[in-house]
Amino acid sequence: MDAIRTSALVKSYERGKVLALNGLDLHVPEGSVFGFLGPNGAGKTTAIKILTGLVEPTSGDAWVAGEPMAGSSSRLRSQIGYLSQDPRFYSWMTGRELLVFAAELYGADRASARRRADELLELSGLVRAATRRIGGYSGGMVQRLGVAQAIVSEPRILFLDEPCASLDPLGRRDVLGFIARLRGRTTVLMSTHILEDVERVCDTVGIIDRGRMVATAETGELGRRFAPPVVELGFETADAAAAFASAWAEAGNATVAAATTEGEVVQLRALDLAQARASALRLVAAKGLPLARLETRAASLEDVFVRLVGGTS
Repeated sequence: MDAIRTSALVKSYERGKVLALNGLDLHVPEGSVFGFLGPNGAGKTTAIKILTGLVEPTSGDAWVAGEPMAGSSSRLRSQIGYLSQDPRFYSWMTGRELLVFAAELYGADRASARRRADELLELSGLVRAATRRIGGYSGGMVQRLGVAQAIVSEPRILFLDEPCASLDPLGRRDVLGFIARLRGRTTVLMSTHILEDVERVCDTVGIIDRGRMVATAETGELGRRFAPPVVELGFETADAAAAFASAWAEAGNATVAAATTEGEVVQLRALDLAQARASALRLVAAKGLPLARLETRAASLEDVFVRLVGGTS
């Protein structure tokens, strides 16, 4: 069952001159952590604003939690949690005060709000910082607090817009760990352009480009479906790598979709992995080139991303 679905969703600005979404068809499975991946300007934020009721589409349809967004009810809105890319909170409040305040906004009494705040402080790893002013929080702590306040009402669906975009590695690690702990508690749609973040926490990925969905699959399946595997040859010198690449291009080998060279490394994106590997070894031997290593691997999310949207951002 889809927790989120759109059909031919369009959003244009400036009387149709700017097309942010161009017939977007999106399907987010119930209970998944869905990576909504795309280059800057692909339409990710626009789609999230429509799905959270902040913006009206130009045309098309959208359903969230089984209900149409057109004329969405307050009941539907109560089932949605949302964290913007750059959340701002009252710096003079403590983390606990903010969460209690947010819970009370959703109708909880003071005792229930305090219990919920304590649950979320534990889940987000902010117990030790609960009584500190938010103004003294690090970027990663602010983001974790933001996710916590976004789920204070226990929403069925949580939208996160670039939650790690401005964080350092430690902050990203902590925020991604928190998001991973939400699996099974709520459906999470996480918009991002950071490939590593998607690989770390998302079980399903949708790639958007120029307002259209170009690929959707489980994270582990994406490479197998949309990009060929890779044969990687590491030579002792960059000149040897360049000589191999030149000889390979002259041979016009049909077992490889593309070949790229960077320094001492040549990557062959193979249509037939076994044949490409054998052909590469024969060429190395024939030319007497100093090969240091040869590896084969499945396509990465980066390989898929570059193939589908490379050169369009």
